[in-house]
This record gives sequence, structure tokens and C-alpha cells, in this order.
Amino acid sequence: RAVAMSVSHSSRLNKLVREQYMRLPQDGRVQVTYVWIDGSGEGVRCKSRTLEKEPKSIEDVPEWNFDGSSTAQAEGSNSDMFLVPVCMFRDPFCLDPNKLVLCEVLKYNRKPAETNLRHTCKKVMDLVKDSHPWFGMEQEYTLLGINGHPYGWPDNGFPGPQGPYYCGVGADKVYGRDIVESHYKACLYAGVKICGTNAEVMPSQWEFQVGPCEGIEMGDHLWMARFILHRVCEDFGVVATLDPKPMTGNWNGAGCHTNYSTEEMRREGGLKHIEAAIEKLSKRHHYHICVYDPRGGRDNSRRLTGHHETSNIFEFSAGVANRGASIRIPRQVGQDGRGYFEDRRPAANCDPYAVTEAIMRTTVLNETKDYAEH
Repeated sequence: RAVAMSVSHSSRLNKLVREQYMRLPQDGRVQVTYVWIDGSGEGVRCKSRTLEKEPKSIEDVPEWNFDGSSTAQAEGSNSDMFLVPVCMFRDPFCLDPNKLVLCEVLKYNRKPAETNLRHTCKKVMDLVKDSHPWFGMEQEYTLLGINGHPYGWPDNGFPGPQGPYYCGVGADKVYGRDIVESHYKACLYAGVKICGTNAEVMPSQWEFQVGPCEGIEMGDHLWMARFILHRVCEDFGVVATLDPKPMTGNWNGAGCHTNYSTEEMRREGGLKHIEAAIEKLSKRHHYHICVYDPRGGRDNSRRLTGHHETSNIFEFSAGVANRGASIRIPRQVGQDGRGYFEDRRPAANCDPYAVTEAIMRTTVLNETKDYAEH
């Protein structure tokens, strides 16, 4: 029996008609889509404008503004917010010469908006630039129908237990690969440093990886990869959720495992620097938990149970090749005596600026307070 999948109405519009218009010449003018993080700290917003010629660098893209009262970022009586361009990408939806531009949000007084966590992250990354921090983040997400039910799951019931789905192949094991591959290609076209993808443990759950990125670039590229994911899903009529535990029960949650190294960790004898960094992290577990999801750890408390390949949220642990630990040292790194380690605590909906800033504050700037000040 054919099952009607729960997809959005707009995804059913005639895409061939759209293609006719997309092929029209632009006479040298360029469409620039400004992208920013809204007042939730999780959602992204966008709007577009025309520039008379193609911007060659971020300095060629002018500041703009938007109505912050409609994004939970300002009062209606003083609603204008500034969009400050910080990172430019090719536009995989409208194609060259059009651009996607990631922006910081400033309030009317030019101070950073509450959810503009890039501002302080950039200051920290400038302080630690001599240590050349590299990051790679593994973004897990779950595809949902427009009704909020995991895409491809039975309407009334559940798929078979976890086991055959991770890195699976076959129509009975994976759902939505078209979306995943379209997102991958779109990121490559855009210039996002996407480095891989795979089907995850729960059916309809996927992961893509971004990196290696140095410093502030990690947050910039992951946020743009998220925007492109939501935009691709819009075309297909489904929803990508970054909820850390979209399905209660015996199903894996969704994280954003963060791989990290400094130059001295990557050099000969780097393992001792890795172990020293892990020791520093062990003393600030609560601080990191507080900044590893947008709700001070409440979202992660649903995920970090000590089951389903997670550590317990209340305990810090580390181990070689241990996916049930807070920090995992890959087996190869243990053998080579140098490399990187993986912080498995960040939630799927974390802000990568907050995560990478916290790691640098603890491991390089040697801060020790075990609570978050913002």
C-alpha cells in the first residue's frame, strides 16, 4: 500500500517552472542572501538584496539591518538590528555569481545581541591564535515529516530496533539519502569545509562533519552548513531537527562531537599535551555542560544518560576508543603518541562558537571557574 509521506505543500510546487526563471540572466547584478542566528540561539534567518556587482571579499558586502522584534531579539519600539557581514560563501541555490553571507547581529547601540556568541569567540580565538587550534565538528540531526514524526517511520508504530541503520544501505535501512547527498554537494559548492557524512544509529538520523577548521572558522562553517541543510530540506518538504533527544525511549540521541587539537598536540610527543588538556577539562565539567547546549545543560540532560553511546551528564570521564566517555582519545592517537581528542558532550543544537570558545578558555587560557558567566 502506498503511504503518503508527510511533506510540505511548497515542496510540491512545479520545480520545472522554477528552473525556467532561474536560468534568466542577471545583467551583472548579484543576489546576496544575508544569514544570521535569531533570538532562540538555534534558528537561522535570512533575507536577500541586490548588489550592482559581484563582491570579491567580505569587505565588499555592506552592513544591513532587520526587524529584531520579529526574531525575539528586540522590542518593537526599538527594533532595528544591524547585520554585520563576517563570512561569504557561494550560493548553491541561486548559483554563481550569487552569494550567501553569514552575519553577526548587533543591537541598536552596536553591542552584540544576546545570541551573538561569535563576538566573544572571535576575541578568544585571536588571543590563542599562536596555538593554532584545529576543530572538526560532527553534526548529528534527524529528519522529520512536516507533522513532526521521524521521516520514513511507520505512521502508527516504530521501525525495528537499532542495529542495521548506522552507515546502512538499502531502502529498508535508510531514509532520506537524497537530502543528505544534495546537502553535501551544496556545501562543497558553497565552499563550506564539509568533510564527510554517514547514516546514524537511529533510523532517519544522519550526521555530517565539518573541518578541520582553525579558530573562528569552525563556527562560521558549521552555522552555514546548518543553514544550507535547512534550506535543502525546505526544497524536499521535510524538516531537519537538531533536538538532542528527538525520540524518547531506546533510541540514540543527537550530539555534535567536537574534535580538537593544538599545534603542540599534533607534534611528536603531543599525547602529553592532550592528557594535560583533558586534566584541565576534568576540573571544569559543569562549566562545559552549561555552555554545550542553548539551555544551560537542560537539553543535554535528556541525552547524556550514560546509555546509547553517551557519558553521564553528572560525571566526567575519558578513555581511549571509549564512546561512553566524556572525552574519547582515538585509538590511533594513542598508538601514534600525538594527534587530537574528541569531546563527546556537546549537544546537536549547541552553538559551535560557545563550544570552541569554552575549550580554548579551559585548555589554553587556563581558566578554572567551574560555572558559566553568560
